[in-house]
Amino acid sequence: MATYDSRRAAFRHYRKRAFHYVFNTSTFIGNVLIAFALTYFIEIPDAAPEVNYVLFLLILAVGLWLTEAIPPFAVGIFIIAYLVFVLGSDYFLEVPMDAERYVSTWTSNVIWLLLGGFFLAEGMQRVELDKALFRFTVKRFGSDPTRLLFGLMMMTALASMVMSNTATTAMMITSILPLARSLGKEAPMTKSLLIGIPAAASVGGLGTIIGSTPNAIAVGALEAAGIKIEFLTWMAFGFPLALLLVWSFWLYLSKRYVPKVKELDLSFMNRDNHDHQVGKKDRYLVIFTLFLTVLLWSTESLHGIPLAATSAVPIVILTLTRIIRADEVRALPWDTLMLVAGGLALGRAIVDVGLADTFVVGLESLNMPLFIVAVLFGYLTLALSNVMSNTAATSILVPIALGLSGAFQISVPIIVALCASCALFLPVSTPPNAIAYSTNLMQQKDFRISGGYYAVVAPVIIFPLAILVAYVLTGIE
Repeated sequence: MATYDSRRAAFRHYRKRAFHYVFNTSTFIGNVLIAFALTYFIEIPDAAPEVNYVLFLLILAVGLWLTEAIPPFAVGIFIIAYLVFVLGSDYFLEVPMDAERYVSTWTSNVIWLLLGGFFLAEGMQRVELDKALFRFTVKRFGSDPTRLLFGLMMMTALASMVMSNTATTAMMITSILPLARSLGKEAPMTKSLLIGIPAAASVGGLGTIIGSTPNAIAVGALEAAGIKIEFLTWMAFGFPLALLLVWSFWLYLSKRYVPKVKELDLSFMNRDNHDHQVGKKDRYLVIFTLFLTVLLWSTESLHGIPLAATSAVPIVILTLTRIIRADEVRALPWDTLMLVAGGLALGRAIVDVGLADTFVVGLESLNMPLFIVAVLFGYLTLALSNVMSNTAATSILVPIALGLSGAFQISVPIIVALCASCALFLPVSTPPNAIAYSTNLMQQKDFRISGGYYAVVAPVIIFPLAILVAYVLTGIE
């Protein structure tokens, strides 16, 4: 699941390199001063005070997310605290707004959905399904380089639909590192694996709502606007889209990096077999929990149990059976939930005070066709997500996109969510890229292959697909 977007680990490694000076030129106070200045010079006609307060917060949040003057999850906490203090008190507004709306993002369906996914991911790792998955892939696809690359990328994509893309990449990279090191840094197969697996983990998350945090944010924002997209409905277009994008990139990689060997030496697998340490009972229980949870998520329209409620299934089963213990619970990526909650609160505030409508009116004044506006949103998402958290980029752009009219009110948030997972141009663009880069078997320029490919190919497929989905949904309604 594409969701560990706090990226501190990614930046810790990469700050030492080319962009060190960028990420240390701004402090929290510096961002506050810049936000004050920009808010002062941006004139919104007849704007109420709350509009300017939220505009200031938006600019400040963007600056903090870009520069990481404070950790990204801390920005999420700051957003909620700011909204409660500024919009919910009479110190700044004569008639305070209902600040409970912004605090309640902590208990939103999106948060519970992601939390259920975190428990599933942790449970799968605890019973070593990662190693079992690698051995299954080798058994199914053999030692032929091209076939094995295809199998590993597809398995990575499928796992990323229910697990964090960071966790998925970590387990897959760990599994193939002995092979990569035996082949050598310059081997075409090494580059193919270390480029293809992170790309498959990020793009594979498009397949389900929980596969990527941007997906969940877009669905949550649309639901708040009265437009409900069920788990199975998202899978109907997200699943084939993810597989198509991964498959097409595999074709591209297999032609660009043609392995020089016919058979790969996989003897290291026999030396790394620890399955006996994991009880079969625990493994079967995790697999059962995984299938039961996904089944309940997929059939919400039949049983009527909300996604948030069914997300409790893995939490309850895996903790009661002690597959996940207290230490593992404390180690879950809670900071990601803080970031998401803050992003949702910011999105609600942008809509509540009418700032989203103001942005949309500004776009409409340019007299551009809505299709061109949708394209601009997609490429803006790609640009922002390459240099900042894709969760943060989605949190900023989705509420603005909700102000568009007709089917574009649905299609553009979907475009933003899908494009956010296709930004792969830099080692810091996604945690999967950073993990691959940290092996010291990759160079920065190697990521231009996946980043450039998806920047060209993904929008061409995503734009018409999202518009088609929007028209189908509005037609059903």
